[in-house]
Amino acid sequence: MYIVIGLFFTFVATQYQMGTAAKMGPGYFPFCLGILMTLLGLIVLVQSLRATAMIESIPKFNWRIIGQITGAVVLYGVLLPRMGFLIAVVALVLVSASASKEFTWKGSLINAAFLVAFTYSVFVMGLKLQFPLLPVFLQQ
Repeated sequence: MYIVIGLFFTFVATQYQMGTAAKMGPGYFPFCLGILMTLLGLIVLVQSLRATAMIESIPKFNWRIIGQITGAVVLYGVLLPRMGFLIAVVALVLVSASASKEFTWKGSLINAAFLVAFTYSVFVMGLKLQFPLLPVFLQQ
């Protein structure tokens, strides 16, 4: 995929004026990116041909886990307008994390706290999006 996309961009970029490194034309940057992507694709191809891995059987598709993770996202969408950002994110993390075999309450609560702090700083403080932070009954 990398090789095909890289060659495509390299070919299309040759249709534009190249210029020089000091005074780049419109085709210079896409040409260089196309070459780099093609080289990356070649490296990945060579590494994949050299790799030796044990062949493992693919486990059966676990619909319960897919349903639990999808349900966590739906639950987030339902809880956000009614219960606020804080409770919705914590519920999303706890329900989706409980689908894992390595689920622990401590790790999930730490993850939820970090995710609440990060998403609050990005979306509310950084992008100035208006989310209800607390449940509706506590916002008076």
